[in-house]
Amino acid sequence: MRGVFDKPEAGDTFYGGAGLSGIWGLFGGVSPVRLVIEELTLPPMALRPMEIVERKGLGHPDSICDAVMESISVALCGYYLRHTGSILHHNIDKGLLVAGNVEKWFGGGRVRRPMALIIGDRATLTFGGVVLPVADIAVETARRWFRENLRYVDAERDLRCQVRLAEGSAELKDIFARPSAVFVANDTSAAVGYFPLSPVEALVLSLERYLNGPMFKERFPETGEDVKIMAVREGDALDVTVAMPLLARQVVSEADYFARKDGVEKDIREFVAGKASGMRPRVWLNALDRRDHGAQGAYLSLLGTSAEDADSGQVGRGNRVNGLISVGRPLGTEAVAGKNPVSHVGKIYNVLAHRMAREVCVRVEGIREACVFLVSRIGEPVNRPERIALQVILEPGCTVGEISARARDILEAELEAVPGLCVQLAEGRFPVC
Repeated sequence: MRGVFDKPEAGDTFYGGAGLSGIWGLFGGVSPVRLVIEELTLPPMALRPMEIVERKGLGHPDSICDAVMESISVALCGYYLRHTGSILHHNIDKGLLVAGNVEKWFGGGRVRRPMALIIGDRATLTFGGVVLPVADIAVETARRWFRENLRYVDAERDLRCQVRLAEGSAELKDIFARPSAVFVANDTSAAVGYFPLSPVEALVLSLERYLNGPMFKERFPETGEDVKIMAVREGDALDVTVAMPLLARQVVSEADYFARKDGVEKDIREFVAGKASGMRPRVWLNALDRRDHGAQGAYLSLLGTSAEDADSGQVGRGNRVNGLISVGRPLGTEAVAGKNPVSHVGKIYNVLAHRMAREVCVRVEGIREACVFLVSRIGEPVNRPERIALQVILEPGCTVGEISARARDILEAELEAVPGLCVQLAEGRFPVC
C-alpha cells in the first residue's frame, strides 16, 4: 500500500487501500528530504481497548545508568567547549551499573560490597598534544549525580567507578574536524516520536515524579528512590502496580513495615484517583510482599536502589526520551543517553521526532494524534534526514490534503532549528530518561 514510488517527484500523491492515504513531497535545499504523510484509521491511544505503560523511576538501575551517562556527556561538552572552542567527538553510552551486595534487617544493615559503575565507549582524550582530564570529569560527574539524587548512597564509599573510555575511530573523529555550522550524521539510524500522551501515560509519568518529589519524600522519608510503575488499562479499568522499597534503617519490625506500607499505598491510591478521570483504578504496592515471612517477605532497601544488591543496570534498557515505555506505541531501539549531541542522530532524532510530533499536533487544526519517524543517512547533514514519515490520526471529516501543507511547513521549520536543538542538548536542557 505504501512505497509505490521508488523515486517520487514533488507533488506526487497516492491513495492506498484500507483507508490509508498519503502525500509524497521533497523539501528543497542542497540535501533534499523525502516526506510521506499518512493517515491512520486507528482511534487515538486513549480510545483503544487496551494500553500498557511503564516507567522506571529515578533510582532504578537502568535509569541511573541513563542519567549518569547523560550527565557525563553534558559535562564533557562543557569542558570541550571551554578549553578547545568546540564539542569534540565522544559517545558515553555504554554504561553498566553492577549490583553490589548488602546485608539488611529491620532497623539497619551494612554494605558488604559497593556498586560498580563502568563508564564506557569513546571520548576525545587529547587535543593539540595535551591530555584532557576526561576520566576525572567522568568520575566526579558520576559521584555528583549520586550525591544529588540518591539520599542514602555515599558516593565515595558505596560506589566504585571504572572508566573504560578510548579514542574514537579516525573516520568518526574526522566529522568533528570538518568546519560547518551543522555536523553530518555519524550513523544511519531511525527514530520515532509521538504526541500527545494519553491520560494513562500522563498519569504514570506524574505518579513517578510525585513519588520521587520532595514533598512526598518529606512526608514518607522511609521510601526509596527505586520506583517502578506498570499501568494496564483495559477499557476503563486501570490497574497500577508500583514497586518502591522502604528503607531498612527506618523500619523497626515487620508490623512497622506493613503499617507504613499501608499509609504509602493509601496515599498512592488517592493520587491515582485524582488523575484517573473516567477510569476505574486499582493500585498495588510491592506486590511480592508476604506477611509473616520477616524481612524476606518485605521489600526493604538499605540505600534506596535495588542496585545495592538485587539488580544491575544498563544504558538504553529504561525509558524512552519522553520518560515512558509505552509498549503499544512505536518504540525506537537506540540508547539515547550519553551520545554526543551534535552529530549522533541516535540522540538528536529521538528528541526531534517527539518535538516535531508535538508541534504538528498542537499547531495544525484537525490532527488528534501525530507520530513522526526520522531516518538518517551517515555523512548527510543532521538537519537533512534521508526521510521523514508523518502518521496522523485526524478529526472526523478532516483529510490529509487539508493538513499536509501546514504540517510540511512545520516539519521544515523544525529541521532548520536543529542547530539550536543541538546546543540545548549539549547543555542538558532536555532530559532523555
